[in-house]
This record gives sequence, C-alpha cells and structure tokens, in this order.
Amino acid sequence: MTGRLIKRKGSSTWTAVLQHPLDSNGRRKQQWINLKTSSIRKAKDRLSELVHQMETGTLPKPSKTTVGQFLDRWLNEYARPNLAPRTTEGYEHMIRKYIVPNLGTIYLTALKPEHLLKYYSDLRATGLSGRTVHHHHVTLHGALKAAVKWGLMVRNPAASIDPPRFDKPEMHTISEEDLQRFLDAAQQTEYYPLFYTALFTGMRRSELLALRWLDVDLILCQIHITRSLHHLRTGETVFRPTKTAKSRRSVALSPSTVQILHEYKAKQENERLHAGKLLQEDDLIFPWLPDTVTHAWLKLARRVGLNGVRFHDARHTHASLLLKQNVHPAVVQQRLGHASIATTIDVYSHIMPGLQAAAANGFDDFVRSRGKEFKKETQEKFVAKSGVNS
Repeated sequence: MTGRLIKRKGSSTWTAVLQHPLDSNGRRKQQWINLKTSSIRKAKDRLSELVHQMETGTLPKPSKTTVGQFLDRWLNEYARPNLAPRTTEGYEHMIRKYIVPNLGTIYLTALKPEHLLKYYSDLRATGLSGRTVHHHHVTLHGALKAAVKWGLMVRNPAASIDPPRFDKPEMHTISEEDLQRFLDAAQQTEYYPLFYTALFTGMRRSELLALRWLDVDLILCQIHITRSLHHLRTGETVFRPTKTAKSRRSVALSPSTVQILHEYKAKQENERLHAGKLLQEDDLIFPWLPDTVTHAWLKLARRVGLNGVRFHDARHTHASLLLKQNVHPAVVQQRLGHASIATTIDVYSHIMPGLQAAAANGFDDFVRSRGKEFKKETQEKFVAKSGVNS
C-alpha cells in the first residue's frame, strides 16, 4: 500500500493518490484526495498520515452518503437514544427546516468549511439571530464529529472555522424588594407554591414539574431531584432522568418553603377527598404543562412591573442572592446541579467583581485588626518585662 503526490493541471494545491491493495478480483483501486494545501511539506505530512490510516484500516472509505442521509442516521442512531426528547425534537426541526434544504444534497465527504460559512451567512440574511446561527454551528459540529468517529469522514469541516459570534442574552434577576412584591402578588394565584419553590431552590422548570410527593421529604427538609418533564410538539408528555449525574441531586429546603409545601399538600389532600380520591405519593406536586407555567409567570411579572423577567430567571435570582451572601460557589453549583463549578462561575461572573471587592475589604480588615492586636500584645509584654527588670 503506497501513495504519491501530484498537482493537477491548473491547480495550486496537492492531491494524494493512494494505491489500495488488490481486491478479490485482482484489481487495484486508486483513491484521490485533495489535500487543500500548496505547501509540499504539509502535503508530505498529510500523505504519510493517510498512508498510515490506510495500512491500519482507519482510513474512511469513499462514500456517496449525502449530508442529509447522514444527519438522518445521526438522529436515529445517536440523538434519539442518548438525548432528551425535547433536545432531539429541536435538532430534528433544525435539520429538516434549515440544514437539509441548504446542505442536504452535498456528499458528506465533499462538505467543506466554505459550505458552512455560506450557510451561516445565508441564515443571518434571513433574519435569524446570531445566537440561533451559533446553535446551528454547534449542532453541525457535534454531528460531523460523530461522522469522523464513525469513519465516514477524515476531518470535521466545522472544526476548521470559528463559531458565529453572538451577544449573550441579558440575565435578569429579581432584587430582594421586588422579590417580596412578586411573592405577595403570586400569593393570590394557584401558582404560588410553584413560584415560591422555584425562587427558593433554583430548580429548573422541567425538574419542578416532574416532582412527585415521594421526592419531597418535609421532615428532613429536602427535595430529591431525579428526573425532568418534557412536553413535545406532538402533545406527548414524557419524563426523563436528569441529563447529568450532577443534575441528580438533593436540595435543602428553607423552613418557609417547607411550610408552604406543607400547606399546599394539605390543600391537595382535601381536594382529593372531596373528589372521593386519596393523594398518592407518586402524584405530581405541580400538575401543569410547561407553557402554562411560563405564561402565568410572565403575566404576573408584567403586572408587578418586572417586564422581561422569565421563569428561568427565578433560578438566576436564587443563585445571585446566595452569592451575594458569600455562599461558596461550590454550594451554589450543587444546588443548581451544574456539571462543574466552572460553569457556575462562568454564568455568574458578573456578580464576582462585587464579591471580590468584599473579599478584599474583609481580608484587609482581618489582617489590620490582627496586626493591631499583635502590636498591642507586644507592647504589653515589653512593659511587663521592663517592670520586672526594674
């Protein structure tokens, strides 16, 4: 098995010509691969790499698979078995509506970075936000990474370009004063226990709506989070285990939250008794659909002057208020179920400058006060020693 380099007529880049071993019919097949470089040194290095892959059986075979055909396989063999239903549904919508109509007919092995760059540019021209286009890039990068792993491509073209830039959405948090005003207004609605629990635990909407009474220990004051609820476009409601091990966690409840849930459970029990039923341990605590909860939150937020504050901002508010009280970021990470403390610090880095200043001032006060105490003790020892000697 050998290979050689040539330059095609009118081309400035090198092409590798690989000589495959004889097949069962005694024929030898050549494989031509455009190396996309005019540097002879880089071309030789790439040729050596290709020959090594050919000899070890790791060289992807020429394929007529299109991008559309591959993405369909990726959805079936990777996304659906491994990802949350809502996540897979979002990927499928993106692939069917945008990616396949624009890139679907291109052979997978012929897909180049310039195809992707033009695709992103065309998306922006249609009015899609930079954040949405960035999400398309992340999806394609992940899918094409699987293509390389499965031996369908030599390299991932999405890895050769910078992801589209976008401005991070502004994070809204509720101040202590506005929080009390919001809760006072929420008390007049049926969603009060849910909104209160969200603000006092930092749980995700999907986690809250998946809670059963057996997940809550009102004696030891804890909630055990093991699953999440997803409502699909088909109208189907599904429950899934939390997406990471860190998301599967126990969250301590404040005394006021325990009291709210105690009263709410008693109310549910009475309602069930009037209906001739008993409240079961595996009954949902908050039996509402995600969109219903979101609309109720937004309506209430607007009513109290908190325009733009989303339900997810209850989670940000919980974390922000904890950090402002100098609660260690590791504790905040555990309560939120972040995969790592780096995620927590990255998301809430805007709060850190204030905490840094408070830490610096606290350190200054501590060291200076200890210095004064040490100086006083030294002087007293000196005076005492002088008195003895005299």
